[in-house]
Amino acid sequence: MVKETGTKLIASNKKARHDYAILRTYEAGLVLAGTEVKTLRLGRASLVDAFAQEHEGELMLYGLHIAEYGFGSWTNHAPRRTRKLLLHKAEIVKILNTLNDGSGLTLVPLSLYFKDGWVKVELGVARGLKSWDKRQVLADRDAKKEIAREMGRRLKGRR
Repeated sequence: MVKETGTKLIASNKKARHDYAILRTYEAGLVLAGTEVKTLRLGRASLVDAFAQEHEGELMLYGLHIAEYGFGSWTNHAPRRTRKLLLHKAEIVKILNTLNDGSGLTLVPLSLYFKDGWVKVELGVARGLKSWDKRQVLADRDAKKEIAREMGRRLKGRR
């Protein structure tokens, strides 16, 4: 059997990038059941309302929705069950120290993807944005678009 290579995006959490300022990202594996992997290969997952939290010294992913496998039987999984994140102990300690320093940070999943045949989650240590922060980000993005558009026009000799 041929081993998979490369990355394939399964689900992305666009709302998290809008609502949070991402300070640092980590890549983690997931403990999954067989029917969950089959469903993920079909692309039927949602990161909306998902979050990561510490539980007994380990990081767990809550609220990740992986739909039931259509051809499964009594072996099917629960769609929103809690899933263990696989990280090195040093990374877990580093993340927990960052989160527990009282600065209002949280751990949010940003994307879910296959990497060389393994399911991975991109986690972000994030700080929540206020509404004025969001307006500032949108204004900066619009300004950058306008600058790029004007540079393109000048390079083409239209102005």
